[in-house]
Amino acid sequence: MPLALLALAIGAFGIGTTEFVIMGLLPEVAGDFGVSIPTAGFLVTGYALGVMFGAPLMTVLGTRISRKRMLMLLMGLFIVGNLLSAVAPAFAVMLTGRVIASLAHGAFFGIGSVVAADLVAPDKKAGAIAMMFTGLTVANVVGVPLGTLVGQSVGWRVTFWIVAALGVIGLLGIAKLVPEMPRAEGVSLRHELAAFKNAQVLLAMAMTVLGFGGVFAAITYIAPMMTKVAGFADGSVTWLLVLFGLGMVGGNLVGGKYADRALMPMLYVSLGALAVVLALFTLTAHHKALAAVTIALIGALGFATVPPLQKRVLDQARGAPTLASAVNIGAFNLGNALSAWLGGLAISAGLGHTAPSWVGAALAAAALLLALLSAALERRDRAPSTVVAEGVPTEQRAAVTH
Repeated sequence: MPLALLALAIGAFGIGTTEFVIMGLLPEVAGDFGVSIPTAGFLVTGYALGVMFGAPLMTVLGTRISRKRMLMLLMGLFIVGNLLSAVAPAFAVMLTGRVIASLAHGAFFGIGSVVAADLVAPDKKAGAIAMMFTGLTVANVVGVPLGTLVGQSVGWRVTFWIVAALGVIGLLGIAKLVPEMPRAEGVSLRHELAAFKNAQVLLAMAMTVLGFGGVFAAITYIAPMMTKVAGFADGSVTWLLVLFGLGMVGGNLVGGKYADRALMPMLYVSLGALAVVLALFTLTAHHKALAAVTIALIGALGFATVPPLQKRVLDQARGAPTLASAVNIGAFNLGNALSAWLGGLAISAGLGHTAPSWVGAALAAAALLLALLSAALERRDRAPSTVVAEGVPTEQRAAVTH
């Protein structure tokens, strides 16, 4: 794998850290600014919305410059946003910093996926995408726990200074290691938008929303589920999330490896197994050891879908994949928001703290059905050319199939 992937992974590590570390620092931030915890929660919501809307916006704005230069600009935006958060004199300023940093998130992973895939041979593209996303998964194992510890020990502002420094390292790495890659001739914003007319692109994005949404339906409510159902102490939740992160790392690498060999079968297996494990979580959540194992499995199976889903979008939007790739990153966040809302509705309806796992299982099962539908449509679209080819002389088949 090229060293350029390391630079992309470092940028992904910084982005993953800043996205999730705020969740463990909300009490400290709220106390410093004199706002309530629900108000401080806008730092999470604002970031998620920034990712959703920033992914297509920043990608469109960057259509006229090289992908390397756009990645550098995005890392610069990320640095500015985190520096603003670190020095914010008021809550509104910090919220602004969070939104600025979030604008880099979707476009970075979207454009970075295209760059990573272009750096390697065709049979290694999903593995290259997985290597970049490894930075995001490792952030949940190392960056978020350490960032939370630092923020709680010496001040949350120090955490954001460190995250900004990670952004600088990522920026320098991209500048040094990522080669200049000329844009494809004839590709314009109109060509990028045309990719959304392809039903297979839309199906892949719907799979992203539902499949990864299944993961976050359960994980969003992991704290009350583990403390009130499994009987863990409050302090154990951090380490349970580390287990989830370790599962993410392993699942991401396995998903990237096998997606290059058999993409759709990899999706069938990971989505089907995810639906089953989420359903079983409603039972295993009552036992500490089984709950811990299940959390790791949810992380592994959930992130095993990421490289194949991202590659599926790139394959189906070939020729103009950048905007579609970035929008698919926004689809992950849309899935997170949708599933968290549905999981909350299930709890509010009095169905218990394990109810979000049933929601997650249903979402993952729906994503599996879409994957089967997508494959069936693809086989149908290929069928006519096969029939025609069988009805012509051998010497003419090459012309028909090409």
